[in-house]
Amino acid sequence: MYSQTAPLAANSGRPADVPALPLNQVVLGDSVREMAALPPGSVDLVFADPPYNLQLGGELKRPDESRVDAVDDAWDQFESFQAYDAFTRAWLLAARRALKPNGTLFVIGSYHNIFRVGALMQDLGFWILNDIIWRKANPMPNFRGRRFTNAHETLIWAARSADAKYTFNYEALKAGNDDVQMRSDWLFPLCTGQERLKDAGGRKLHPTQKPEALIARILLSATKPGDVVLDPFFGSGTTGAVAKRLRRSFIGIEREEAYAEAARTRIDAIEPLSEEALVAPPSAREAPRVAFSALVERGLVTPGAELTDAKGRFRAVVRADGTISLSGGQNVGSIHRVGALAQGAEACNGWTFWHVEQEGRRHPIDVLRARLRAEMGIAAE
Repeated sequence: MYSQTAPLAANSGRPADVPALPLNQVVLGDSVREMAALPPGSVDLVFADPPYNLQLGGELKRPDESRVDAVDDAWDQFESFQAYDAFTRAWLLAARRALKPNGTLFVIGSYHNIFRVGALMQDLGFWILNDIIWRKANPMPNFRGRRFTNAHETLIWAARSADAKYTFNYEALKAGNDDVQMRSDWLFPLCTGQERLKDAGGRKLHPTQKPEALIARILLSATKPGDVVLDPFFGSGTTGAVAKRLRRSFIGIEREEAYAEAARTRIDAIEPLSEEALVAPPSAREAPRVAFSALVERGLVTPGAELTDAKGRFRAVVRADGTISLSGGQNVGSIHRVGALAQGAEACNGWTFWHVEQEGRRHPIDVLRARLRAEMGIAAE
């Protein structure tokens, strides 16, 4: 356990009665109570893998009558939907209090609980950003043959409020996905092999251990190195292990001592990745602003050069002042305005619409902007 209060640290500006964050610790205790002990507005992201309330009726067996190792632990059992809703509302309120104004929450669940959780999230003021499908590459079969094989789980990603300026590492995700936007359906296998923690008898240590790849996708999507990630249902410590590897700080809350101890041992063995391996490409908003006229001034595009769209349907001429004109000399303006006029559209991103021919191939002028930004970066160094 960590101390809920700490003396004022030198130059911290934190009053003595405000609790210190138990960074990179596994806190043993009830999730709601321990989240209430955290300073309000102190964490960047919450990942929650709460009890699913699976409502299993009796033993589940395979066709050969062997018993399926299903989730039948006491922590996943609730006497009614009303009891489960009360539990869910309590931990969501505690998580919302702990989140920074621009923080986000990921919660994972199955058809047993995720719709109830989602409705309560909206009731409490969370702003849902995405529902994400974790499609399992190796799902457990439906042994009774009376339903579709349950081959996915659902994640809800939500901001603390509708106007939150939350973190989303769009460019990095797209670059790592072969320059294609990351979709909301994610394919990962269940946690198996060496990654699966086992007890002394060779049995699964925790019945619902999530794959590290799934948690890594979440943290790489919505956090930055140094951010604080809170997992109020820590289990076997996957969130902490991945956070440490990715150089994020974590806070784990777990009520079962055996799970907490296994998580600590697991995380102690993790080596963080090098800082170089975690440097993300700058976002378009963070990159230095470059006007089209700068490309003309630098000679990357010459006055009189012809620009076309990707299919060569529209043509424009580059002018010496950095404006362009549609063929015929009319409709002079910026690359954005003239691109919109050419299409009869209200707006246009001229950087991706207009292309220049070089070495027999058409390239978006955005490629030239990227080249100039790279040169500016070198000059700044």
